[in-house]
Amino acid sequence: MPDANPRGDDSVTAPDLLAAARGLYATIDANAVKAAGAPVPPGTLDALRQAGLFGAMTPRELGGAELPILDSIDVFAEVARADGSAGWCLMATASGAAYFGAYCEAEFVEKLFAGGMPLVAGQFAPNGTGVAEDGGYRITGSYQFGSGIHYADWVGAGFLVHPPEGSDAPARYLFGVVPKSEVELRGNWDVLGLGATASWDYAIQDAFVPEGATFLFAAPTRRRGGPVYELGVIAQTAAGHAGFAMGVTRRALDELTAIAQTKVRMGAFSFLKDDERFLHALGTLESRYHSACAWVRETFGALERTALETGRLDLVQNNAVRQATVHVTQEAADIIRQAYLLAGTTALRDGPLQRCFRDIHAGSQHFFASPASTLDYARDRMAAAADAGDPS
Repeated sequence: MPDANPRGDDSVTAPDLLAAARGLYATIDANAVKAAGAPVPPGTLDALRQAGLFGAMTPRELGGAELPILDSIDVFAEVARADGSAGWCLMATASGAAYFGAYCEAEFVEKLFAGGMPLVAGQFAPNGTGVAEDGGYRITGSYQFGSGIHYADWVGAGFLVHPPEGSDAPARYLFGVVPKSEVELRGNWDVLGLGATASWDYAIQDAFVPEGATFLFAAPTRRRGGPVYELGVIAQTAAGHAGFAMGVTRRALDELTAIAQTKVRMGAFSFLKDDERFLHALGTLESRYHSACAWVRETFGALERTALETGRLDLVQNNAVRQATVHVTQEAADIIRQAYLLAGTTALRDGPLQRCFRDIHAGSQHFFASPASTLDYARDRMAAAADAGDPS
């Protein structure tokens, strides 16, 4: 699988992929400017694929890099720094291939990876229903936000399988994947930011999904790969969103710093770089950025260490990871808004800072930046305080 592992062995490392991502910065950025909101162009996709970046999270035995989760975050952040839409598509595709590669049965995985690293897109919210039949499920559903679906080979879907009539068993929530040829693309992606992700609506009508091409959302069985896959879908998806927010924020602050070198605000008598109020504001924004990133690294690192040591997912740590992702994303939106205002009329015109502004505000609307995680995290803190007893 040469596109996933250029050396044909298992020696792709985090520094290799991070260096590759950094080396693509100029190409991805230039392509984003040319695309002007059109779907992420083939030149960018080919570059990501040739560099093996779509395999960042995939098990090594399938040709992926199986990176530690913090290293995956760094790779996603680096691509998002070049272009938010490219970073978003990368993290969505890389995580999708990893899930189905790690959790699906061998016969289907052999088919999925037969042509190299598969490009997977789709929404995994349970917006479909599945009817069990011999060997699998017949699924139907309407979905949104199929980021990267314009280039995908396979399209994923979440669906519910209800128990037989009269049964008290709960519905089962599964993830499945079908060839894109079995999907109706509906478009409907006229948006403020992340326009190049082509996150189109789509529908699946009465498509058959083999049992081996599915896994349970809440409790997937790890069939290949190391303990990192015990983290399940939520933590691995959160890693992508955290990396996206970190990369877009880094780009916005770098652009603001560059603008300050020659920018003179109307009525001022010096460059922004020499204005103490600007410098104080910039220093504060940088501090907030680094603080949010540090919490991401702390929580994800702790979660993965526990998985490596125990072979299981710690649910309290998982909630902390979710909240760190919410925090870095919402902080990013405010930091970039402040950067946009500090840049003055320069930010009004089309350019990288405006693109960052639009992309982060689109990304901050996602479920992985929602208050639900904050409530779960706070409940864990309250429970821990109760368990510790009255400190007085």
